[in-house]
Amino acid sequence: MKTIDIDGYLTGLEPGPREIGEAARPLIDEALPDATGMVWHGHPVWGLGEASGRRPICLLKAYTSHVTFGLWRGQQIRDRSGRLIPGSRQMASVRLTSAADIDAPLFTDWLRQARVLEEGK
Repeated sequence: MKTIDIDGYLTGLEPGPREIGEAARPLIDEALPDATGMVWHGHPVWGLGEASGRRPICLLKAYTSHVTFGLWRGQQIRDRSGRLIPGSRQMASVRLTSAADIDAPLFTDWLRQARVLEEGK
């Protein structure tokens, strides 16, 4: 498996998804300052510890026309906005079709909740 860093992942995207990823990344980095970010299973993942995949918190996954922002324990997060869509296991995600879909205060709250959940695991 070829390993690339998050910068390389974002740079390799088409313009629309790249803009979304480049807007989301600083928000994630700021909300999770001591998390490890790396490309895991082909897309960026942030988690606790040296290997983000062992205690993952969130992910960005680009598609042709959108980017998925996902939270591993997202179904346990208090989401008054109703934007998080439940997925498999405990995951939940939101589909971003433009950088304007990123609500910084809301996403920061989700990330902080997700971190607390993962720390308490």
